[in-house]
Amino acid sequence: MRVGAFLLSAQFPGQGHAEALERTVSAAVATERAGLDSVWLAEHHFVPYGVCPNAATLAALLLGRTRRIGVGTAVSVLSTTHPVSLGEQAAMLHLTSGGRFSLGVGRGGPWIDLDVFGTGVDAFEHGFPERLDLLLRWLRGSRVGADGPQFSFPEVAVVPRAAERPAAGPDQAEPLGSSSRRPALSDWLGLDPEPGALLRFPRQRKDGAQGAPAPSGPPVIVACTSPGGVRLAAERGLPMLLGMHSGDEDKQQMLAAYRAAWRACGRGEEQLARVEREHIAAGVAQVDDRTSQARASLLRAMPGWFEYGLGAHRTVDGRERKMRDPREYTELLCDLHAVGTPKQCADRLLATAERTGIRRFALLAEGSGERAETLHNIARLGAEVLPQLS
Repeated sequence: MRVGAFLLSAQFPGQGHAEALERTVSAAVATERAGLDSVWLAEHHFVPYGVCPNAATLAALLLGRTRRIGVGTAVSVLSTTHPVSLGEQAAMLHLTSGGRFSLGVGRGGPWIDLDVFGTGVDAFEHGFPERLDLLLRWLRGSRVGADGPQFSFPEVAVVPRAAERPAAGPDQAEPLGSSSRRPALSDWLGLDPEPGALLRFPRQRKDGAQGAPAPSGPPVIVACTSPGGVRLAAERGLPMLLGMHSGDEDKQQMLAAYRAAWRACGRGEEQLARVEREHIAAGVAQVDDRTSQARASLLRAMPGWFEYGLGAHRTVDGRERKMRDPREYTELLCDLHAVGTPKQCADRLLATAERTGIRRFALLAEGSGERAETLHNIARLGAEVLPQLS
């Protein structure tokens, strides 16, 4: 199982924008220190629900601040972004991070963002498939042109090419002017041979050799909240990101719909099994010595954040929107996800994995709204919950 942190850069009532963003950066560094797999970054515009307007930009910073973990967007909103511009950013992050970047994409919502960025409501209601296809062609090709309702341009060269194999750089560069000896090959590889022993290494397989996966650019994941989104992800052969509001039964239904759409395209079962290992379930994690304390931390902070943050959304055309009751929604999330003692959190994740087959999780760790508590929560998630998932 692979467990990562889901960070929204949430601005809780009384906090500033810089405070929310700094908490995200600190939480990402703490995620790597705790031994988790990844961090996933959300983006929003004009609302305190999340004050990161460009998840790819924040991902670039965090890739520079970390060395091991994956960093992904959850999600970059295609309805307000040019697919080629996003593809260029994703390719650059993929190539310069040694392949640690993942690109999650979604269509977003019917918000005022569509007016501000000039894409219009049609980009949200009908344009996502064309935008996704253009993005995928850019990430997988060497030359791309477009002749569609939304995008029409002559063929141009893809620079940089995401489909090239990322260069693997050292984790730490040797300081300039260092007088330390140059490490032997065995030192770099972590080997401790017997004195005088010969080191033997397996023959390296060249790119493109039989059985070696070809470079294919950064992984792309699609946020799915509707049957149409599930079908689109399956038709494009892409894994899904399932939202926090989905319980195990909802996940099972979406996975069944995904498999049906996949098979309707005539794709094979072996490839389906590989892709299904990459589905991600978003959730919430709050670890404490007592379940009542874990729930109290979230119920103290999250309802006010939901009311303050989600209540600020404005629709693009004045259409009516209904908002969940903030406290009831928080209680639902506490019931559905890893909220409680370390054992209860582990049992909850294992139960979801057993019922759905999903083995990857992006867990909202900042639900308390406090920096110190968020970092402590991540540390406990790594030290006390993760070992129970082996």
